[in-house]
Formats: sequence, structure tokens, C-alpha cells
Amino acid sequence: MDDVSYLLSARAVRERAHQMLALGLADKLPHFRVEIGKLDAIADLVLDVTRKAYPDGEVPFHSRWRHFVVGGVDRWAAIADKVNWPNAASRARAEFDLAITSVLLDAGAGAAWRYHDVISDTRIGRSEGLALASLDMFARGAFSADASDPLRADAAKLKQLTVGDLERGFQVGADNPLVGLEGRVELLRRLGAVVNPHSDRSIFPNRDTPRPGGLFDDLAARAEDGRIQADAILQSVLRQFGRIWPSRILLNGTSLGDCWRHPSLPTDDGISNLVPLHKLSQWLSYSLIEPLQRAGLVVENIDGLTGLAEYRNGGLFVDGGVLVLRDPADAARAHAVDSPLVVEWRTLTVALLDRLAELIRRRTGQTAEQLPLARILEGGSWGAGRKLAFARRPDGSPPLTIISDGTVF
Repeated sequence: MDDVSYLLSARAVRERAHQMLALGLADKLPHFRVEIGKLDAIADLVLDVTRKAYPDGEVPFHSRWRHFVVGGVDRWAAIADKVNWPNAASRARAEFDLAITSVLLDAGAGAAWRYHDVISDTRIGRSEGLALASLDMFARGAFSADASDPLRADAAKLKQLTVGDLERGFQVGADNPLVGLEGRVELLRRLGAVVNPHSDRSIFPNRDTPRPGGLFDDLAARAEDGRIQADAILQSVLRQFGRIWPSRILLNGTSLGDCWRHPSLPTDDGISNLVPLHKLSQWLSYSLIEPLQRAGLVVENIDGLTGLAEYRNGGLFVDGGVLVLRDPADAARAHAVDSPLVVEWRTLTVALLDRLAELIRRRTGQTAEQLPLARILEGGSWGAGRKLAFARRPDGSPPLTIISDGTVF
């Protein structure tokens, strides 16, 4: 495996995260101390949150589809089940279109923003509000160039999106600000350019209407006996959509996306200090599993993907005392997303989620196949991180302030 392929893999995310944790356990990191003994209490909290949220023990995968369920009603199913789809693949393409656009719009909302949901007449913030806003836009055909075929996202319309389009769709105003709006618009524009049939690396060159949902056909074609590995989904997402991300670090002409440098992680493989995380791409990969399953494909080795390096999971370990800032004043400062402190925090989060999963499986007597990380995240660590955040800060904000451009968190 060449260096680029390695860094664009879940394997690299996991291996480098555990290298970082090893340094932390040896007390050799510049920004955080690791109090691993406090992880037991975190495991207890996550189990308690999980049992209250899913008393029947049937925990679904952590994915965008959970956010489309409001008050027990699956909003997407209410729309999709009424459509006379020509075949399972047609619905899967639409679900890929929805998941891809919605996840790319989900890079954190800030504490102030809310979306007024007309159906429930409630104001909903954060990821759930972003999900409903993106679903409503999708259902209205906001990402389709053909008014007669609204339930899709296509290259022509994506390339024409404006900040004003998202401001209207997300109800943004002076009294309802949304952070990173320009970054989100630019992501969707670049998505449109990537799936354009004239793109030299497009997987949709022969389609009359190129759309992100064509990724379903690419994955289905590469499945062996109807089976596909979860990490292969991430590889396709990173390879096909990698160019939409800002070009922060390039290696051999390829943008590495959500990959950063940390001075404490030297390696002897020619790619020293580089730490891949691929948070949004992995979140998207998790969100593509269910459409693949509904289309009849079997997705194997779910734990081939890693935990997500984002502020709810990361906040769980900071607020729970597992990660302790060496300089307490850092809690009051704003940090750039590429700062060593933030890279260290996010990378440790990935490794600690693996450790947390091991503890929870031992407590419940389940195997990794029975309780994959995707269910622990949903049950789970994300909800526990939010619970601790609201217990410690009235607005539920994360324990660290990150300067976001709308393309990472």
C-alpha cells in the first residue's frame, strides 16, 4: 500500500490514533494528560445512556438516518415509502444523494442556531436541526435541476448553489447565525464539480444526469457475491469525493482531506507527523451502510471503520476527566482546527473510543460482531458526551472552542 492509499484508510486512522494514545499513557504529549483509570466511569455512563435510550437493547447504527426520526416518526421513510421506485437501486441512489448532501452540511451548527420545524412546530438545533433542514431542502428539490424529479442531487444544481440558497433553507439570519456557511456552500459546489461527467476521475461519465448517488452503482459493482467491507466504503468515499475538501495537505498531488500534522508523532515511513482522521467521510460511510443493506447488499466488518473524531465524543473524554489539559487556560482559548492541541484531542478520541468499546463489551458479554462500534457510538458515546456537556455548561457547548470553517466538525 502506497503512502497516499495508507493515509486515506481507516486502518491508518486507527493505527496512528493508538500511537498517539501510547504517547499519552507514557505522559509524553504536550497538551493532554491521559487519566485512563477514569475510563471505567465513562463506560458506566455510556451504558446507562444507552439503556435509557434503547431499553429493548436494539441499538441501530450511528448514522445520519437517526436524525431524520423526530418524535418517533421517520421523516425520510414517510416520503420515500410513498414513491413508486422503479427498483431498489433507484431508491438507494436517492438515499445516497440525501445522505451525502446532508452529511456535508453537518459540520457543526454553533450553539445559537435553530431550525423551525413546521411539522412539530419546534425549534431544533445542532445536528438534528441541520438534518431536518437538509431533508426539507432535499424533499423540495433544492438540489435537483429537474423540478419533476425532486428527490435527487445532481451536478448541475449543486454547482449553482449560493450562500443565499443555504441561508433560506437553513433559516439563517442576524438573530439565527450558522457558523461556516460559506464553507458548506463551497463543499457542495465542489461536490457538483467532482460528479460532473466531464471530470477526468468521475465515476459517472456515461450518466445523463450525474449525481453523487452514482456512488451506489460503483460500490455495488465492486461487491463480491453481494458483500462489501465497511472500510471499502470509506476508501471509495475518500477516493471519489476527496477533492471536495480544502487542500490543506497534499501528498503526491493528492489532497489528504481531514489529515493533520502533530509534532509528537514521528514515524519512520516517510510520512512522519501526519495524522489522518476523516471524520465527516467516516460519518458519511456509516450513513451509507443502511441504503446498501436496503438494496440487498451485505456490509461486513463494520468495525473496520473507526470512532469519530468530533466534539461530542471528544468532549465525553474531557468532561469525564480522562483527558486533562496541561494548561487549564486552554479551555478558555479558541483553537484553530489544525493546531497541535486540537489534532491531539481528536486523535486521542479515536483511540479512546476503541478502549471504551472493549470495556462495554466486557460488561455486556458481547462480541465486536454483536456490538460493533457503530452501535456504541449511537447508544452511546455521542449521547453521553452531550449529556456531560449540558451538565457542565448551560448551552451544551463543547469543553474546547474550535475555530471551524464548516468542513471538519
